[in-house]
Amino acid sequence: MRKNDLSVFKMEKEGFKITLKKGDEYQPVIHSSHAAPPGGHSPPPPAAAPPAAAPAAPPPAAAGNLKDITSPMVGTFYASPSPDAQPYVKIGQEVDESTVVCIIEAMKVMNEIKAEVSGVIAEVVAENGKPVQFGQALFRVR
Repeated sequence: MRKNDLSVFKMEKEGFKITLKKGDEYQPVIHSSHAAPPGGHSPPPPAAAPPAAAPAAPPPAAAGNLKDITSPMVGTFYASPSPDAQPYVKIGQEVDESTVVCIIEAMKVMNEIKAEVSGVIAEVVAENGKPVQFGQALFRVR
């Protein structure tokens, strides 16, 4: 985008739509009728892009009154912004809808995942550096 001095890039192909906007309010928008392909494997960069198409209301967890924070895409789960940094959240930490809880790398793009629920982290389900699937539980919140 810098090379060609683009401020907006839109692409649509076979049920997949992506919109990239350059500037202070960078918000990638990704829509797909198919699950995203698996992400590559590289360490997360310092700044990550926020997700665009996250589920509006994650399904409740099977156990008691716990709610799941689920993966909005296929990719690699990272608990922290870099290998030597502290995790975004820990068990017992209070979160709200806008709290960033992890990064999911998909196609070499780092996507910050927000809790989208309020509560306290009860369990970290996903394993750092391991692949996750669309809809897979990442965290459980009470």
